Amino acid sequence: MSSTMTDAAEQLMQLATERYSCRGFRPDPIPRATIERVLAIAQRSPSWCNSQAWQIAVASAPATERARQALMAHIKQGALPRPDLDWPREYRGVYQQRRRECGFQLYEAVGVARGDKEGADRQRLENFRFFGAPHVAIVTSEEPLGIYGAIDCGVYVGMFMLAARACGVASIAMAALAAYPEFWRREWGLDAHRTVVCGIAFGLEDPLHPANAFRTSRAPVSDVVQWVE
Repeated sequence: MSSTMTDAAEQLMQLATERYSCRGFRPDPIPRATIERVLAIAQRSPSWCNSQAWQIAVASAPATERARQALMAHIKQGALPRPDLDWPREYRGVYQQRRRECGFQLYEAVGVARGDKEGADRQRLENFRFFGAPHVAIVTSEEPLGIYGAIDCGVYVGMFMLAARACGVASIAMAALAAYPEFWRREWGLDAHRTVVCGIAFGLEDPLHPANAFRTSRAPVSDVVQWVE
């Protein structure tokens, strides 16, 4: 392996390690040129048959603030979640353990004690405030592409977040925003025939926000790889 390839792998590993789900943002908007650079990199994502199933609606800072206020009002009025894609049916075993570990870490960081339902609900609502991010985006797929279109979008979201990190921008992928697809269709005029897959909130991280004080763990490679000789 050449030194150039080694350097590239190390840089990618550094980006992957530095990237995290940011839950506390500064209000400063990101320059359009920086966002366009992130989008250009993300557009290189691989996809099934090169279908490039994703489309992404990206909001400016003023549009994000309007969406934040409208979505919070929508939820407080009692709107029920009706996602286009089914939520996971069940988290079992190690998957449940990892999910619980992440939740406990977050609640501990922001000072929500176990059993504090009011505090947990307050933190849950931060999803719909986009954690204070100055920008939010909604990722959609062509509905007939089904699960493979959603998988393509997942690859795109991962590439977007790595590209954002490379450009000095923090981000978080948000399944919670896909709970209200009709809201986004109405507010942003999204195509009724596209599936709302997820949202992405992004901006400059607030290093002093307590929700940014922890990092999730990763299983060792040996736990997830089966070698076939």
